[in-house]
Amino acid sequence: MAPEAVKEKERAFQKFIQTRGLKTTKQRNTIVSVFFNLKGHVSVEELLREVKAVNPRIGYATVYRTLHLLVESSLVEERRFGDGLARYEGHSEVEHHDHMICQNCGQISEFFNPQLEALQEKLAAEHEFTIHRHRLELYGTCADPESCNNRKRAQEGN
Repeated sequence: MAPEAVKEKERAFQKFIQTRGLKTTKQRNTIVSVFFNLKGHVSVEELLREVKAVNPRIGYATVYRTLHLLVESSLVEERRFGDGLARYEGHSEVEHHDHMICQNCGQISEFFNPQLEALQEKLAAEHEFTIHRHRLELYGTCADPESCNNRKRAQEGN
């Protein structure tokens, strides 16, 4: 995310914190900054590892609570992809996207397909239904088993 966009997210979070009557803290600010500078779908543990590289005194509970405040603020969405882990994704410049999840290595790929979106709208209209939001997650396996297995081994080594 571009530095200006990160600053905008930080300001929006600070405003949310104030409306809730909570205090803005250096630890929360660090967590928010680190989160929005990361790419992809981040677990609490992954975020904690990155946050500790900046400030080793920040603990799991603070990261966990801050992530949930980010979700409440609608700046972040919690996602679960069937592997028992909650992952967090910041709302980005890309309004909407869907996901493909490899059940072997866990890789999560984002995609957007205008024809698929148009088909969903067409189906909704045919059924006199108004879509307010939707989520599409496709589960399968990577096309290249070799690179998929390499990713899986690399993840297991962490």
